Amino acid sequence: MGKFIHAADIHLDSPLRGLERYEGAPGYVHNATRQAFDSLVELALEEQVDFVLIAGDLYDGDWRDYSTGLYFAARMRRLRDAGIPVFIARGNHDAVSQITRSLSLPDNVCDLWQKGPQTVVLEKLGVAIHGQGYARPAVTDNLVRDYPSPIPGLLNIGLLHTALDGREGHEPYAPCTLSDLLNKGYDYWALGHVHRREVVHQDSPWIVYPGNLQGRHVNETGPKGCTLVTYQDGRITDTVECHLDVLRWTRSVVDCSAAHTPWDILSILREAATQEMEQAGGRPVVFRFELTGASPAHGALVKQEEYWINQIRVLLSEESGGQGWLEKVKFRTTSSRDSLPADSQYLPRGFLLRYFGELEEDEVLLEAIRAEFAELKAKLPHDLFVHHPDLDLDNPESFREMLAHVRGLAASQLIREEGSSHED
Repeated sequence: MGKFIHAADIHLDSPLRGLERYEGAPGYVHNATRQAFDSLVELALEEQVDFVLIAGDLYDGDWRDYSTGLYFAARMRRLRDAGIPVFIARGNHDAVSQITRSLSLPDNVCDLWQKGPQTVVLEKLGVAIHGQGYARPAVTDNLVRDYPSPIPGLLNIGLLHTALDGREGHEPYAPCTLSDLLNKGYDYWALGHVHRREVVHQDSPWIVYPGNLQGRHVNETGPKGCTLVTYQDGRITDTVECHLDVLRWTRSVVDCSAAHTPWDILSILREAATQEMEQAGGRPVVFRFELTGASPAHGALVKQEEYWINQIRVLLSEESGGQGWLEKVKFRTTSSRDSLPADSQYLPRGFLLRYFGELEEDEVLLEAIRAEFAELKAKLPHDLFVHHPDLDLDNPESFREMLAHVRGLAASQLIREEGSSHED
């Protein structure tokens, strides 16, 4: 019986997006990808694996800091001293990396060919590893077609960085179909490129994306790690998902309709945060909250957004013992008084809400308004938007979110003005 580790998309030294504002953050925030990789090395040593596979994107694009490569080489020497070889198929980020062009690695590291597929036979283990790395960043060819036939009597593993027939949020590099992989007759396909774990096919053959080793932003939520594979007599007998991330990202949509004050919303968030921290198993957690629902607290909330954001930061820090970090709060609540009584239909708020309601149903008008705003944005200095990446007017969904936010702010202001008018 033997074991190997399948990892991918490590992106060494990639920064954690959205946490840049925390200048005094502890080391795990700035070194998360290294610490996750350290955990992978420790797992390989503890499990006494026969070899390690890395299915691309070891590095993070055109990263010029040579210390990243020196760090990786040092960890490879630890595996070499334990007799563990490492096989790498370069991905699109590795193809533009300055490090891969100039760094000499220990002799236990096999950087598979980029001009064509390469087969490495581990005779003592009865294993054949077939793979090809990227020679350029954007590979649009079906690389699988040129992979060799399986070697009879051996455990045949394919190593490939690919989007298969397409995966949301990922460039369609090295495209191929499930049938292409199945028809090769291999026993295990070690894939990379997709950052969320996915077992594409189970048994005869196993086709697995392990996901990336460490989430780096709010779109990479949930557990992250590698796959530990057990094999015997030329076949895969078990696969285990191993969580190696040192910090976890979460996104929570929180219904605030029952909250009467912003303090009630904090109580709701406390409960949501506690659940997420329990699921993280003691790891630090980065939170994004989207507050929704028609709530009496809406007016007070949006009037002092920055104040309540800081209150949420304090709440997370206290509840987590300093291990909870706030990436962002999206205010998507509406006033509970947005459902207009008959005598308010012809007040300014009534006209406003009817207009926004019609706008949501009119795609042509919505697109025309979005184009107008995009044209205006193009005339303004770029520096104005550096700290406001959410102002993405090219994304229709982001534009809808902005309109919903504006609707809530305007309605809250008009409620106050109408109240003052009635008092007069």
